[in-house]
Amino acid sequence: MNKRPLSVTVISWLFIAAGVVGLAYHAPELWTKRPFEYELVWVFLLRLLAILAGIFMLRGSNWARWLLLAWLAYHLILSAFHPLSELVMHSLLLVIVAYFLLRPRVSAYFRGAMAGP
Repeated sequence: MNKRPLSVTVISWLFIAAGVVGLAYHAPELWTKRPFEYELVWVFLLRLLAILAGIFMLRGSNWARWLLLAWLAYHLILSAFHPLSELVMHSLLLVIVAYFLLRPRVSAYFRGAMAGP
C-alpha cells in the first residue's frame, strides 16, 4: 500500500476544517425567526461536500480528489461575482491545490488505493 503523501493529508484536513467551520458559522441561521432561506440548503450541502472530500481523500479515494478540485472550481466561478481580491485568492488556491493533488506521486497514491490490497 502506498504511503499517503503529506500534501494529501494537509489538504484533506484543511478542507475538513473549512467545512466544519463553515457549518458552524451558518448553523445559527437555521434558528432565526424569519422564514426559512432555501439557499441555506445549498450552503450546507457545499460545506458537507468539503468535509466528505477531505475524509475520503484521507482514505485514498480518487473521486474525492476530483470532487475537491470541482468544489474549488465552483468557488472560483462564484468569486467572479465578488470583489477582485476574492477571485484572485480563489484562483491561487485552486492552482496551488491542483498542483499538489495532480503530481505524479500523489496520482500514484490514489491509483494504489483504487487497486486495493
